[in-house]
Amino acid sequence: MAKTKHDYDVAIIGGGHNGLTCAAYLAKAGYSVKVFERRHIVGGAAVTEEFHPGFRNSICSYTVSLLNPKVIEDLDLHRHGLEIVHRKVPNFLPLSRSEMYAVHGDPERDKVEIARFSAKDAEAMEGYNALIERLADVLRELVLQTPPNVGGGLSDLGRAVKAVKHFNKLDLPELRDLADIMVMSAADFLDRWFESDAVKALLAYDGIVGAMASPYHPGTAYVLLHHCFGEVNGAKGAWGHAIGGMGAISDAMAAAAREAGAEIETGAAVKEVLVEEETASGIVLGDGRTVRARVVAANVNPKLLFGELVGEDDIDADFRQRMKNFKCASGSFRMNIALNDIPRFSCVPDGEHDLYMSGGVFIAPDMAYMDRSYNDARTRGWAKRSCVELVVPTTLDTTLAPEGCHIASLFCQHFNPNLPHGQNWDDVKDDVVNDIIDTVTELAPNFRSSILGIQALSPLDLEREFGLIGGDIFHGALDLNQLYAMRPTMGHADYRMPVKGLYLCGSGAHPGGGVTGVPGHNAAREIISDLKSWFRR
Repeated sequence: MAKTKHDYDVAIIGGGHNGLTCAAYLAKAGYSVKVFERRHIVGGAAVTEEFHPGFRNSICSYTVSLLNPKVIEDLDLHRHGLEIVHRKVPNFLPLSRSEMYAVHGDPERDKVEIARFSAKDAEAMEGYNALIERLADVLRELVLQTPPNVGGGLSDLGRAVKAVKHFNKLDLPELRDLADIMVMSAADFLDRWFESDAVKALLAYDGIVGAMASPYHPGTAYVLLHHCFGEVNGAKGAWGHAIGGMGAISDAMAAAAREAGAEIETGAAVKEVLVEEETASGIVLGDGRTVRARVVAANVNPKLLFGELVGEDDIDADFRQRMKNFKCASGSFRMNIALNDIPRFSCVPDGEHDLYMSGGVFIAPDMAYMDRSYNDARTRGWAKRSCVELVVPTTLDTTLAPEGCHIASLFCQHFNPNLPHGQNWDDVKDDVVNDIIDTVTELAPNFRSSILGIQALSPLDLEREFGLIGGDIFHGALDLNQLYAMRPTMGHADYRMPVKGLYLCGSGAHPGGGVTGVPGHNAAREIISDLKSWFRR
């Protein structure tokens, strides 16, 4: 039989940041690569776009921490234009119109701040932070490794042994804490350490970001930890802002990929993964073109990949059913708002709004508030008073708005992707927007009157525009049965999918969501290993 001619060694579906990362590593290794992106620009959910005349913002993802330093260094992203700056104040929590709790990043100052609410908590915080940092260090090492497949061969056994070595760095009490944090609720875990509602609320918020869950739900303690393994410019656990918005990250990755020889085509929707003789042999585009490749890497939600792009007859019934059941629901509602004035929270001292707005403002004064928000979403679709994280990136980056103006990024929880009572998100979105604006305006009285323009993205909008099934920002919930060796499902945690020559290189694979670049990095390593083996044969 004559050999089938391939147009490329690798065809990559989706030009999100992980697809671009994967392409850059493959091209640097000498392989011919082409990325096909459905939208008009690369970046997926990590993009910067104009949403109101003269106002640009990070449309979906909105802040930097989890972007892996190895990826930054390997792809030389700073040389390709990436600049990340630190927030001046990490976070603050408005408790009422007159009181707030703020974290400044200075241990002594923060200790004094916490002591206003609880002297016991002020003493406990150092030990808590030390534990989280120790556990986060283990995660930092594990995220760059391919998980072992349960029931796999010698290579998987080797991966399992390698993973165990990292856990050996923890002492027995820390191992017990790690086991607890993987399965406990954020509320129960934090109750072990703290007594103040304010202190617990600010920490617990990380446990519900991108999770359609109450902080009292098992598993939210891990979501909290997941948001702690990042770093900014060498500062572990820090959060920052990419000058030019999150699209600057994707643009730098695209530049690195192109410099290495990769091709990138936008406006190129993929209709189908071509499977011949049980092997992925290319893709079919929406315009009818067929592109043949030795292997195909998919930077899309696995639910979308196996629900729309791979034929039902090309995968076994059990795997197909598991992908149908793959949980995708982060409960997120995203807003970008153009403002003629900075939000002036009543609890912030006069003259200090620029300082405090440079960090994350968390509107959720206690865990009971978060729990009510979740339960309201379960029963009526959304809460009248939802959980809101507000960031004003123009306090750090004046390139995003006209002089004297600001933009606000609002990342909101909890919003049910499947509305009850036959409601549709297109019909209720305006009501939801008003509820969110009211929630902020109660604490920052000038907020509503400062608004010049609004872009609102419901869970349905996030799915339609960015392929985030169920509006899930993580390409699949970070539940225990969808983590590590079980992401996206047991037996396929090594980025290799059931169809030979088909790989998953997006956040639906280990280590999950966030702008990390790690799934793309890890998938490229496995693809290179397989291509070398196939070429030798």
